[in-house]
This record gives sequence, C-alpha cells and structure tokens, in this order.
Amino acid sequence: MPTPFAPRPRGAAHPPRHPCIGFTLLELLVVIVIIGVLATLIAPRYFDQVGKSNTKVARAQIVSLEKALDQYRLDVGVYPSTEQGLAALTTRPNGADRWAGPYLKKAVPPDPWGRPYLYKSPGEFGDVDVSSLGSDGRPGGTGEAEDVTSWSATTTTSR
Repeated sequence: MPTPFAPRPRGAAHPPRHPCIGFTLLELLVVIVIIGVLATLIAPRYFDQVGKSNTKVARAQIVSLEKALDQYRLDVGVYPSTEQGLAALTTRPNGADRWAGPYLKKAVPPDPWGRPYLYKSPGEFGDVDVSSLGSDGRPGGTGEAEDVTSWSATTTTSR
C-alpha cells in the first residue's frame, strides 16, 4: 500500500488538482468590452446595407410593375386608371374586354416597408407613375427614407 507521500506512478487515475478553474471577473469584462466595441463599429455598416437593399428591392419591384403595366396596355389599349390601380394587373377590371391577365404571377406586392405602391395614370412624369414613399412613408426624405419612383433615372424603362 503506497504511503500518502509516495510518488504516484505515471498515468495515475487521479487528475491533477487546480485550485482556480474558470475566468476572473476582469477577464469577462474585457471580453464584453471588446465585443461591444466591435458591435459599435460593425452594426452601423450592416444596417446601412439593409436599408440599401430595401431600396434596391423597391426599384426592382417598380420596374417589374412597369413591365406588367406595359403588357396590360398592349392588350387593353390603355393603362389602368388611377381608380383601377395596380389591382387591374391581377383582377379583370370592369369594361376591360381585351384583358388577358393576370399580368403578375402573384398579387401586387407591398413595398419593402409594408405599404402599397402609389399608382397614378395618367402620370405627372410619364404615362404612369409608380412610387414608394420609402421607409418613413412621407414624401421626400434622404437615404432609406428617400422616395423610390418610376421616373427616377435608375428605374426608367423605355416607352
């Protein structure tokens, strides 16, 4: 029988004892501060990209709606009236005998901020005007709150 002071043979079943296992409060606070600094540097860039992507989605949807409106005009002879609205792309309006729709595969989507697109025919800036008021839902604005329109240079289609 070995004595308490005798050396243990290699590979002994008892693991070495460590009096302090874990992290100190100071180490945890340093890590939290580093994560906070990284978050304040990265988060604004990330959220700016989200806003830009919503604007790009709105532009793409407006271009798609314009193409569907052009197809409607080719079939019916006129664009839907302001009163008929964009719903005329998916549901036959009264008096549209040559309507050959639906002109969209799905229902008219809301803008990326959850509001319906604004439609006017005849438009002030073209045959029809399709627009979104941006993230703030009010005319004008800058950045993500800027209006996205069919008559801006980035979404104009040839008519």
